[in-house]
Amino acid sequence: MDMAQRIKSRRAGVLLHPTSLPNGTLDDNVERFLDWMKSAGLTVWQVLPLGPPHADRSPYQVYSAHALNPALLPSGMGNNEVDEAVLAEFCRAESAWLDDYALFVTLHEQNDNQRWSLWPEQYRCRQTEALAQFSQQHEIRIRQLKWEQCLLFRRWRQIKRLAHERGIILFGDLPIAVAYDSADVWTHPELFKLDDQLQPTVVAGVPPDYFSPTGQRWGNPHYNWQQMELNNFAWWRGRMASALCLVDLVRIDHFRGLQALWEIPAASPTAMDGCWVETPGRQLLSVLREDFPSMPFVAEDLGVITPEVVALRKEFGLPSLSVLQFGFSGGEDNPHSVDNQVENSVVYTGTHDNDTTCGWFAELEPELQQQILQVLPRDVGLMPWPLIEAALQSVAMIAIIPMQDWLELGTEHRINTPGTAENNWKWRFDWDQVKPQLAATIHDALMRNGRIPAPREL
Repeated sequence: MDMAQRIKSRRAGVLLHPTSLPNGTLDDNVERFLDWMKSAGLTVWQVLPLGPPHADRSPYQVYSAHALNPALLPSGMGNNEVDEAVLAEFCRAESAWLDDYALFVTLHEQNDNQRWSLWPEQYRCRQTEALAQFSQQHEIRIRQLKWEQCLLFRRWRQIKRLAHERGIILFGDLPIAVAYDSADVWTHPELFKLDDQLQPTVVAGVPPDYFSPTGQRWGNPHYNWQQMELNNFAWWRGRMASALCLVDLVRIDHFRGLQALWEIPAASPTAMDGCWVETPGRQLLSVLREDFPSMPFVAEDLGVITPEVVALRKEFGLPSLSVLQFGFSGGEDNPHSVDNQVENSVVYTGTHDNDTTCGWFAELEPELQQQILQVLPRDVGLMPWPLIEAALQSVAMIAIIPMQDWLELGTEHRINTPGTAENNWKWRFDWDQVKPQLAATIHDALMRNGRIPAPREL
């Protein structure tokens, strides 16, 4: 059964980034977590982007669109004797990005971890002779970085196999933009809107919204779409191929950016001075459909969504997203409300950008709390269970519940608060928080709502 068919069977899962595992690494807690998922009947594990993050630890600002986060490597893994044949094959298979990534990280380290645009000109501008000499001088470190990636990829592919053996789909996440200080922009500056000094002329973000009254200024450079079209979106195709080697299903973060992106002048301190600029998303998705006919993508269509964005998503048959926490304000046409769920979608109680459901509910006025409880399922316990039950009852084909909600945790366990830079991306769960009866409780709820796929659908 291909992915397009598998995601059309009703199922439920959990949102948990690997850094939120008990030790924050891909150690044997992964196997324990997958076993727990199987016992609970959960068949989708959603993770956030897996790349190496900047100092703020955000998985949405990474040093490479292809590499995996070295912090995920368990201590001790890699102390074994190096298998030269395995490393050589990995380096050959991943050479399109691996060579530049290892060189970029080494240069970063040797230049006091300053962003690449502040490096000496011969490195900043990728002068061939200078890079060859540097590579020779730092051969050991460059090789170490490649071996590190080899270990990570082998471990993650093992995890993918173990998940499949348990009937679990891996659901990944692809940010619409990449970080300026990344191997991708350093290697391919022609694919981004940069000036003669290789500085961004415009940066990405979103206008004022639910999360921020001044919008969000992400700071990522914008793509030079005209240049990308000239080589038939080769960079995007390679990026998506890398993602789908690791996961089965990809959430395209900020999908509306494939219709138009919010361009902010690089000199502007906030996102308020930006404007929408159309992008060739239809052409890109058409090319991706050639490479991936089953279109194993989900459109993250939160925020300011226009009829053009909806039309683009529907043209390619991509599932949409809804977040129940957003469903209790606005008019009757609110797509996040309990009554307006659609079948071809993924429904969440909340995402990584939301407070936990218990924290969200506790901050509401008592009157609004009562209004919400009136429209949610009853006799299923205290929050977060009424909202979880609403997600499970939904017609949406996939229901994703953050691990914090399964564990009934409050605001102090929130993983990220958009618009802030402190104390994010640190949260980890502990097995002591997982009640012995929780898996059985979840399994019963999934059975009751028809979210345990038949064996032939796994």
